[in-house]
Amino acid sequence: MTPFRAQATALAAIWTMAGAAAADPTHGIAMYGDPALPEGFEALPYANPDAPKGGRFTFAEIGSYDSLNPFVLKGSPVYGQRVYGYESLMGRSYDEPFTLYGWLAESVETGPNREWVEFTIRPEARFSDGSPVTEEDVLWSFEILGTEGHPRYHSAWDKIASSEIVGERTVRFEFSGEDDELPLILGLRPILKKAQFEDVDFAAASNTIPVGSGPYTVGPYEQGRYMVLERDEDWWAADLPLMAGVHNFDEIRYEWFGDGDVAFETFRAGEISSNRETNMGRWQTAYDFPAVRSGDVVLSTIPHERPSGILGFVMNTRRAPFDDWRVREALIHAFNFEFINSAINGGTEPRICSYFCNSVLAMEDGPATGRVAELLEPFADELLPGALEGYSLPVSDGSEANRAGTRTAIRLLSEAGYAIDGGVMTDKETGRALSFDIVLPQSAGQYSTAAELYVEGLRRIGVDAEVVTVDSAQYKERSDAYDFDMTIYQRAVSLSPGNEQYLYWGADGVDEPGTYNWMGADNPAIEAMIGEMLTAESQEDFRSAVKALDRVLTTGRYVVPFWYSPESHLAHVKEINYPETIAMYGDWLGFQPDVWWYEEAAE
Repeated sequence: MTPFRAQATALAAIWTMAGAAAADPTHGIAMYGDPALPEGFEALPYANPDAPKGGRFTFAEIGSYDSLNPFVLKGSPVYGQRVYGYESLMGRSYDEPFTLYGWLAESVETGPNREWVEFTIRPEARFSDGSPVTEEDVLWSFEILGTEGHPRYHSAWDKIASSEIVGERTVRFEFSGEDDELPLILGLRPILKKAQFEDVDFAAASNTIPVGSGPYTVGPYEQGRYMVLERDEDWWAADLPLMAGVHNFDEIRYEWFGDGDVAFETFRAGEISSNRETNMGRWQTAYDFPAVRSGDVVLSTIPHERPSGILGFVMNTRRAPFDDWRVREALIHAFNFEFINSAINGGTEPRICSYFCNSVLAMEDGPATGRVAELLEPFADELLPGALEGYSLPVSDGSEANRAGTRTAIRLLSEAGYAIDGGVMTDKETGRALSFDIVLPQSAGQYSTAAELYVEGLRRIGVDAEVVTVDSAQYKERSDAYDFDMTIYQRAVSLSPGNEQYLYWGADGVDEPGTYNWMGADNPAIEAMIGEMLTAESQEDFRSAVKALDRVLTTGRYVVPFWYSPESHLAHVKEINYPETIAMYGDWLGFQPDVWWYEEAAE
């Protein structure tokens, strides 16, 4: 496959100063500037509008599921059911940082300062049972999700001052405060059928399949073992430009396995369509099997331009000793990244240097300067060392001993009130040993290896850490309740970070269950930088705010960072194909199986 083309033209169109919103309804909306695709565009630039329909795509999933309601906190639902069974008013183009185009809505209109938004629903929009999508369905969906749905929906609803029907097929939302991103967030809310939920406890885990309007409906399934999504041949939106060449498989099947090794062997046996390999060591050594050598399985490398996000062992600052930043810094030094990366990835993967590493939004080396420094200076008293002065992760010599990291870790723990007594790192006041659990799901795979190597390194400084493995249901329950000392943590971030950053590391998540603030971050500078980001009026101000946020998060020392890959690695059967043009986000949401298709290989 050919590399993805340059994005300069598209980015230039998007990253311009945000002026007054259009006075008339438009086919799309961008966070900054205008949408790159004109009204009447034929297809997304990374989709193949001539892709054939048909075939089956089978995924391997680890763990289980116990709910068919993917919109509430309770239960473990199926990711694909939510994504492919339900539509929103607008849909994303993954070739632009944050631009939406009409889906259920034929147009969008905002006030001159984005103080309100109106969506006009397409007259042909239908649910899978053939009933029309109405204004009442839209208003009800926003309210029920915002009050009884998963907490990720609540913050946006709290910012809506009023909602009403203002014309034929048109709904209007007035906002209670300034938030330029809010019209786009609301455009991505899933729309459900109101009539289905009368006299039903919406917040309960349920085996009743909600009626959606998406390209797929739920077919045969056995809870916890498999689920088949069947393409709706009468799907009302199939001919929209946004959907040209998208959702091409007749079936998407999910098979659940107890662990990753069994899933991989099932893929090798030809029963799974694709395997996404995140372990570079395995990518280099485990894919020399007969199906690869014969060409029946293809190895594809997918480039991307997105930030690294954060991946590593997160420390729960709600609990001692992780409430002391010196302890957290010590545990970062005790993690021998170069040795562990070599053992797992052959040393080929770079380390995550910050939450927005690998992008134009990443914090820069050295002291904060310019606008970044101006934004952080008022919070100097709340910032940890390095936020203003400059901060970087430790680098070891790659040997197993990690002597420099060990010495630094012991010194930092001493400053935090610990000392080694009989080979055990002990609190000098209480006499208690420094010990904690690393909770991992059964599907942790290579991260279990990383944890075991980390535990060995911690023993060198007298710290007693134990790896505790739980099943997927227990893991979800415990992570939702923040019931862990340390665990594996991964958060993808985009080139268009917005309100979701509050859910990731906002102060509400310290006590509110079910957010992504697993570390318990509670720093006013974090929320202030998110606020600056959301109200920025230019590309320069936006980038400065994100870079400042990146500094606060990284120097918060909440996570022991792992590695990232500037490209994705997919092994797949030769019958499934993807377009030559790759979106700037690469192998991410909207890629597999969305723009892939099935086609028998020529003899």
